[in-house]
Amino acid sequence: MRRRLTLLVAATMCLALLAFVVPLALLLRTVAQDRATVAANADAQSLVSLVGTADPATLRTSVEHVAAGARGPLTVFLADGSVLGTPVARTSAVRLAGLAGVSRTVERADGREIVVAVLGRPDGTAVIRAFVPAAELTRGVTQAWLVLAGLGVALLLLGLLVADRLSRALVSPISDLSAVSHRLARGAPPAPPPPPPPPRPARGARGRAGPPPPPAPRPDGPPELREVAGALNHLADRIQELLREEREQVADLSHRLRAPLTSLRLEAESLTGTDAARITARVDAMERAVTGLISQARHRPEADAHAQCDAASALRDRVAFWTVLAEDTGRAVTLDVAAEGPLPVGVPADELAAAVDALLGNVFAHTPDGTAFSVTLSPRPGGGAVLTVADDGPGLSADLAQRGTSLGGSTGLGLDIARRAAQSSGGRMTLTTGRSGGARVTLELGSPTPRLSPLPPSPPPS
Repeated sequence: MRRRLTLLVAATMCLALLAFVVPLALLLRTVAQDRATVAANADAQSLVSLVGTADPATLRTSVEHVAAGARGPLTVFLADGSVLGTPVARTSAVRLAGLAGVSRTVERADGREIVVAVLGRPDGTAVIRAFVPAAELTRGVTQAWLVLAGLGVALLLLGLLVADRLSRALVSPISDLSAVSHRLARGAPPAPPPPPPPPRPARGARGRAGPPPPPAPRPDGPPELREVAGALNHLADRIQELLREEREQVADLSHRLRAPLTSLRLEAESLTGTDAARITARVDAMERAVTGLISQARHRPEADAHAQCDAASALRDRVAFWTVLAEDTGRAVTLDVAAEGPLPVGVPADELAAAVDALLGNVFAHTPDGTAFSVTLSPRPGGGAVLTVADDGPGLSADLAQRGTSLGGSTGLGLDIARRAAQSSGGRMTLTTGRSGGARVTLELGSPTPRLSPLPPSPPPS
């Protein structure tokens, strides 16, 4: 914006200078030509009375004296063929003036010719010729044009300097607003304004209170920008307040789950056999998840661009957890991990586990018992992994791709959790239909290297 403002001022000043300098330069050239012509015409007119009345000897002496002080060639042509002053040949303008007795000014390629016809001499019409060379017509014009050009360049540079200062004063508050908006977009609070300097004690007054402290600093810039800055600061405060309220509500809601979890633990401990140990282990895992949710809701650190985990290990753990429930409901589970070693992805382990739980939970929630499903993990071209969950059920509606939408009585947030996990790594989620007609959810998980932006979301299934 600063460069554009400077270019705009430069273009405007160039147009203004052209509109001012070009006519002035033409006027200076015209003035110089008129000045030289008037001077030559005055030299010629000074000889008119003398040519009409003086005798030849006096006339010759007077003409030679005047011609010596003239700026250009000055010649008197008498009717008897005599040439007085600067010796030059008779031109067509001189001959025409001698025949017709008419004075005139003639433009020539090498200058300007002024002829004056003098009537009343006994021997006939005499002609006074004054010639102004081209160099005399343009004398001083080049220097005047150079002065104008220098003045124009100086004014242009001065205008650019003023425009740069003004644009800097205008763009700097806008840059500050942009920085604040980016901080808000990252979820960070805006930087607090610098504290005012401490008041200095009054000179010569010991023990007395000094001048009052200066007021709090206000945003710089025009009034409109100051108003926008104030609104943005108010918006930032409001966002921070809403975030605090949301985190407290989530933490309180999660904390309420501890009571039923404690009751469930006591019930599990009263059981005997292998089922009791398995249920206790599941309750412990759920309690750890609730504790992590409370900690995350209260603190919520900024997203780490270098977060990563081993997708193969995390997937095997979660599939092993859901396999027990699949055996109880008669579902066949197929796990295919097309990687012998670790498969790093740019998603934290807890987020990837939550995404897998959401996808497998949808299979159990939206398909009847006995429906088989498969989980596939393969390397992604360019780094990362591709996770696919497919089932043999009735399929998913396109409306389920929207956050909070559910046609089966659930919260509608499962697919959104999976999609956000994929997008945070630079990938995306795709909903399609499998070969058997069931749902097929594909998560493209990016590599753990820093990413610029996630891939565009894929269109909903037809």
